[in-house]
Amino acid sequence: MKKVNLLGIGISVGRYDSFLEQLFQLAAIKESCFICVSNVHMLVEAYLDANFSKIVNSAKICTPDGMPLVWGLKLLYGIHQDRVAGMDILPDILRTAEQKSIPIFFYGGSPEMLAKTSSFVDEKYPSLKIGGMHSPPFRPLTEQEELNDIELINASGAKILFVVLGCPKQEKWMAKMNGKIHMPMIGIGGALPVMVGLQSRAPEWIQNAGLEWLFRLMQEPRRLFKRYAVTNSLFSFLLIKAYIKGLFKRNDYSTS
Repeated sequence: MKKVNLLGIGISVGRYDSFLEQLFQLAAIKESCFICVSNVHMLVEAYLDANFSKIVNSAKICTPDGMPLVWGLKLLYGIHQDRVAGMDILPDILRTAEQKSIPIFFYGGSPEMLAKTSSFVDEKYPSLKIGGMHSPPFRPLTEQEELNDIELINASGAKILFVVLGCPKQEKWMAKMNGKIHMPMIGIGGALPVMVGLQSRAPEWIQNAGLEWLFRLMQEPRRLFKRYAVTNSLFSFLLIKAYIKGLFKRNDYSTS
């Protein structure tokens, strides 16, 4: 998929449906690759960490998850991009995988979350085959544990791997597993708890207003206040800076 540069990160652009189509094409050929569901937090993390920026830019696809990214693409490039949020695309992937008889695997999250996920999938997508689920320990894995996890996933028969470790841990893990796990991987750490009912999602009008972050902040103020205070402010500053820089470039072209 085509990518455009948004604050140093290549964001994939295209119709919402084209992201689903591309994922299932990758699954059909069992291509080892990974997909980032990109929001403001991820872009700011990448801006502040050059190594993480390289990881995100090596992803096969970077979806524009948050409305601020959609607005940024329109502001800087005039692109009218569909939002491709993890909370929207996750159930669509599951529905399509069920229809196409494509097995999936969930890696990460607590045992309780995976148990909740299993019950949810059984109820909502009864014909969907889960190749496996695994909750790794909350610590760095030994080399042998890592090899065991790779073997477990590859031997499961799954063709899509959902990674539930949270940003930036899941992106770093997927980059490390690239070429070792023989299927597309997609990071859904923020979407899975909402889908299975452990967290609530903002009403649609709040989503469309780009205020979903505020709704989440009200749910988890202690954990998220510092993150949003820093990331949202820095993202806004960088976006305005990029826009002004673009204006000067256009003025230079028009007078030359």
